[in-house]
Parts: sequence; C-alpha cells; structure tokens
Amino acid sequence: MRRKLFIILSLACTLSTYAQAIFGEKPKLVVGIVVDQMRWDYLDRYHQQFTADGFLRIINEGYSCNNCLINYVPTVTAIGHTSIYTGSTPALHGICGNNFFIDGKPTYCTQDDSVQTVGSDWDRGKESPRNLLATTIGDQLRLHTDFKSKVIGISYKDRAAILPAGHAANAAYWLDTNNGCFITSTYYMNELPEWVKQQNKLLAKNKEFKKAGKRIGYTPLCGTITTDMAIAALKAEQLGKGETTDMLCVSYSQTDVIGHEWSTRGEHTDEAYLQLDKDIARLLNALDEQVGKGNYVLFLSADHGAAHNWKFMQEHKLHGGPWLDEKGKKDIEAAVSKHYGKKLKPVLNNILDYRVFLNHQSISEQGLDLQEVKQVIIDHLIASPNICFAVDFQKVMTTSLPPILRDRILLGYHPRRSGDIYFVVEPGYYDFGSWSSPVGTTHGEWNPYDAHIPLLFMGWKIPHGATSREVHITDIAPTICQLLHIQQPNACIGEAITEITK
Repeated sequence: MRRKLFIILSLACTLSTYAQAIFGEKPKLVVGIVVDQMRWDYLDRYHQQFTADGFLRIINEGYSCNNCLINYVPTVTAIGHTSIYTGSTPALHGICGNNFFIDGKPTYCTQDDSVQTVGSDWDRGKESPRNLLATTIGDQLRLHTDFKSKVIGISYKDRAAILPAGHAANAAYWLDTNNGCFITSTYYMNELPEWVKQQNKLLAKNKEFKKAGKRIGYTPLCGTITTDMAIAALKAEQLGKGETTDMLCVSYSQTDVIGHEWSTRGEHTDEAYLQLDKDIARLLNALDEQVGKGNYVLFLSADHGAAHNWKFMQEHKLHGGPWLDEKGKKDIEAAVSKHYGKKLKPVLNNILDYRVFLNHQSISEQGLDLQEVKQVIIDHLIASPNICFAVDFQKVMTTSLPPILRDRILLGYHPRRSGDIYFVVEPGYYDFGSWSSPVGTTHGEWNPYDAHIPLLFMGWKIPHGATSREVHITDIAPTICQLLHIQQPNACIGEAITEITK
C-alpha cells in the first residue's frame, strides 16, 4: 500500500513539475528579426563566408525550417512583416500591400493623418498601425501581462517598424532620411525618449552616415545603424529585465533597397549580407550580455524573396523578362475603349502588385456594366504576352486555376482593399516599373524565388535541428505564442511548429 502511495505521489510530483515547467517558465525577451528581401538560398550561398557568431550561430545553435513558404499573394514588404507577426494574411489582417486602395481611396499601409511626426518635421512620420485589422504577437503579449510587457519596433522603413510591433506597442522607430534621424509619431508618444535623442546626436556626428545622406538605404551602413538603435533600445529600455517577457522587433531594410537597385548577384549584395552577418553577431552578443544566453528566444525570417534580374536570366538562356505596368495600363484602357467603340474616361485607378484596381465611380458615371468591363480586361490580359492567368477576385473559386494559385489568391484577397482582378505572369517575368533599376530586381509573385524564405529559431527552449516539412510564414506567430503560452493573434490562421514547441 505504501509502495503504491509512493508511486502515486511521485507521479503527481512529476506531473506537477512538468506542468510548472510548461506554464510557469518563460523567456525574458522575444526578439524578432526580419531581413527584407532575403531568399532562403542565401543561407547556403554565403555559408562559407559567414562568421561563426552571426547567421551560423543561429543555425548551429538553433532550429532551421528549410521549407518555409509564403502562402498568399502578393509577396511584398508590408504584407510580409504583418503576416509574420499576426500569423494571418491580407484576407483577414487587411494590410494588402505597401500601397493599396480602401473603398477606392489610395492608401499607404501605415499612413495616419490624425497623428503628427515626433522627432522631425517630416510628413512620413504621420504613421501608425491603424490600418491593421488584426492583433500581433506583441499585442497578445501586452494583453496577457496586463500591459506590463514592453514591445518596441525598429527599422529603416516605417512600415517595417510599425506593423510588426502592433497596435499596443510602447514604441516604433524608423529613419527620417530627409533629416538623418530616427523618428516616431504621436500615436506612441509626444516626445522622443532621451536615449533616442542621444542616438540621433551620434548619427549627426557619423561622417559615413552624413556622406550617404538620403541614399543610406543603399549601403550596408543602414543595417549597422539599425543594429546600433536596437542595442540602444535593449539597454535603455531594460528589455528582458522586468517581471514579464518583453519583445523587440528588428527589421533590416537595406537588403531590399540594394536588391531593387543591384539584384540578387554582385558585390553590392554580397557586401550587404556579409556586413549584416557581422551586425547580427553584435546584436546576439548584446543580447547575451544584457539578457543572458538562453534567457531570450529569437527568430529570423524574411518578408519575401526576389527574382533574379531578367537580363541576367536571358544572358544565361533562362526564361524571364519584364512586364511593363505603365504600358500595361495604357493597353487596358485602349482595350476597354475599343470594346465600347468610343474613347472612354479612365476605368482604372491603378495596377499594383499584379492586381487591377478599377475606378468604380468612373465606370458607373459612364453607364458601363462593371462585370462587362471586368471581362473585357480579363480577356485582354489573358491574350497578352507572358501572362498565364487573369481572374476576377470574386470568381476565383469557379475559375480554372492550379490549386496553389487559387489558394494564395484567396488568402491575399480583402474585398474592400485588394482591387478587382488578379493576373499571373510567366515564371521569371516581373513588373519592371518604379521598384527596380535595369540591373536590379523586384518581387511580389507566388513563385519560389519570391515565396521561399528563411526561418530560423534560437535560444530559450529551442532544440537544435532542422526540418524540410512545409511550414508557412503564418506559422511563426502561433509558434512564438505557444512558447509563451499566450493566446494567438486574433486573426491567426497558422499552426504552431510542433518540432519546436513540443
């Protein structure tokens, strides 16, 4: 009898300890790192050149998801950052691009005319997360701890600082390239903290920074000053030192700017990633010193990848080429006028990220049938060179599309924000518009070069290993929330990566 009682008590103690280990222990800090426009294959391309303390440390100490895919279109910066931190897609979180239309009104993803710039007189400080319809990891963390946790976002780009941090963030800081300083908006505060003012004073004395000027994003130095800002926030805000878990969201944007200018190959891109490796090593060292090795959990991913430059592809006898959106707009307007046998007023608001946004008011005022106009445009697009498919967003389910395209189009579609028609160009072709130079590149499509991204985890309770199982960009948020034992963001559709959370 005593033996049975001992076994029962021992088992009860074991289960109690196990439960306490699950629900009672948390990391002191969560660090999210997003490398803008980083293709998954860069981890291998630069493997021999990376230092032991940067990317390789995360790989060698952490867990790598080698088949992480973006499961929606279009694959662009604002959406990628939002989807990582909400575990959701444009259909639900509402951030449908860097630029899109809300009920026919052109909208920048984070624009907010109700707030003012803090730290300078630049209009690009009139920003907030108000266009975001869902909560983020940071929002859920703040809710769970009765808003005791600190959540801060930092980046060169406004959208890359604001959208990851979420609605309830303590702060988001981004770079004012006109005045050469980090700024925020009155959404968060009315005056910059003293430590941010000190960082700006250091920037003002930085000769290389002053020399780069407004083109700082085209240099690896942009990543260095982003890291400096992140480390300054870590120390000044005492992140990871409080009673509750804090969160730091860091996004590196220079890799995207450089990619658009010089593409996926060459000395500029090489230099950017090798310097970023050193900057990440500095950030990891600072985390070890300030929070303690093993006391923080970190993930690293990308908002999207990028295609190789189409000229580079053609030089090597590979399929690829430009799709000229300005010419495409004129051709569409001409096709609609031809169909009706008269010169019409413009029926397009714009073409953004392979989506046609129609001017519903203009169509109505001219007495045109909306469905007929849509069909004319769809027929024109399908007949155009280098376009595979064109589909009415409202008829995706009844259109003959490969399932992978259908699903990603649906997950990327918000009825009030995504436009009217989506079209798919041939592999290797891309919109050769304002987003890339003749020797640069861009992104936005469903293809692996845009949709296959790195995903690394390291730190608190993270096992060492790797998987080739398909996971998605939307799985990052529920995985982190599972580790923290907090509720998932309120529009989350992803699933926790059980190889990490079990």
